[in-house]
Amino acid sequence: MNFRLINGLFIFIFGLSFSQINKTTDTADYAQRKEFIQTFDINNELFIKKIKSQYSGKTGTELAKIYKEFGTDFMKQVKNRDFIFKSDYDIHVKSLIQRLRKNSPQIPQNLKILIAKDNTPNAYCLLDGTFVINMGLFYWLDNEEQMAAVISHELGHRIKEHSFKLFVEFVENNEKDKVAVKNLKIEQKGINQKAFDILKNRMYKKGAEKRQQEMEADSLGYSIFTRGDFRKGEFVNMLKKLQDFDTISPRTLKVETYKKFFELPHQHFKDQWLKKEDFSLYNYDFYKEKFNRDSLASHPEMTKRIEHIKKIFPELSQDTETLKPSPAYETLAKAAEMEVLPNYYHSEDYGLGIYVSLQFLQDGKDEAYYKSWLGKYFAKIYEARKNYNLNRYLDRIEPKKQSDSYQQFLNFMWNLSLEEIKNISEYYQNKKS
Repeated sequence: MNFRLINGLFIFIFGLSFSQINKTTDTADYAQRKEFIQTFDINNELFIKKIKSQYSGKTGTELAKIYKEFGTDFMKQVKNRDFIFKSDYDIHVKSLIQRLRKNSPQIPQNLKILIAKDNTPNAYCLLDGTFVINMGLFYWLDNEEQMAAVISHELGHRIKEHSFKLFVEFVENNEKDKVAVKNLKIEQKGINQKAFDILKNRMYKKGAEKRQQEMEADSLGYSIFTRGDFRKGEFVNMLKKLQDFDTISPRTLKVETYKKFFELPHQHFKDQWLKKEDFSLYNYDFYKEKFNRDSLASHPEMTKRIEHIKKIFPELSQDTETLKPSPAYETLAKAAEMEVLPNYYHSEDYGLGIYVSLQFLQDGKDEAYYKSWLGKYFAKIYEARKNYNLNRYLDRIEPKKQSDSYQQFLNFMWNLSLEEIKNISEYYQNKKS
């Protein structure tokens, strides 16, 4: 049991570390994907051989195993068409990197850009030079200057080899933890608690190290950013924008919105669909949390990151207005907005897709476009409900983790009968509504 505990820790840390116009983006890119896969496989194997030559014994073996498994998982994503090749997005990103590289020769020359069909505003750079930019960044950030700031931050991680250093330290300490857990058998008393303490302390330490790495990447990234002659204040504006994403509650869906779009000619709206489950009798504080979430967090609170970088670079102490985007960036941002629903569909987040569709419709966006997606998503929900696997595509209600608006939406979805879901699906797929 104790050794399984350590293995669970390994999986947890591994998970922590890795860390378009009015039609779906064309993904007919077989040749490009095939070429990328071949190159990635070769580079990953070369890197694994290099690791084994630099680190002997179990350290080298475990590191090689990590990167072998990661390479396999990453290739599954590529083959699943989770990324877009040769698009206007990567052309734009390459131009920003080229501008950053002019006065920062430490930026690797072998960067290969992939645009992920992911709506979260995130990016990451692998050791082989694969640079992944989520499409959500184009939708969420205000301008290309903020995009350059995100790229600079990730380049800071890449130059410092932060992820690799964490892996090395983890593997080197893993054997010590295994020995410590094994020795607990001799003590007999309090084995489970002491084994748990080993796990907890390791996780807290990793969280602290990753938070420190974020600060370092901000500092180095800002230096790269300013040498690229971008407007300094936009680096902080980027952090503030990401802070909004971290803390903002989803836009509230009004009751009127449900009644407007689910009052159908042959199926009238039922108030009971909006009935909420009463969680007031549940005592969620009965059990103490075993982990301190602040200690586990791999990223420091954005307010702390902003305070830290302003302290190091006094010129950032004054807030600056956000620049307007260039026409080129504006076009890409609009295209990314139109890809939000196709992206959710691709990742099989059908419940979330319905929720976001209703948000767009509530905002008065292109009704024909978003209503058509309602039909597609409800068809998938109907299929899942009929096959008794709706839990795969629709969240359960978690009052402590979800906004009131999202909980209301989930209540609505779970209150619908199979026949009612079918009627909504058919109406939005077959009718001009």
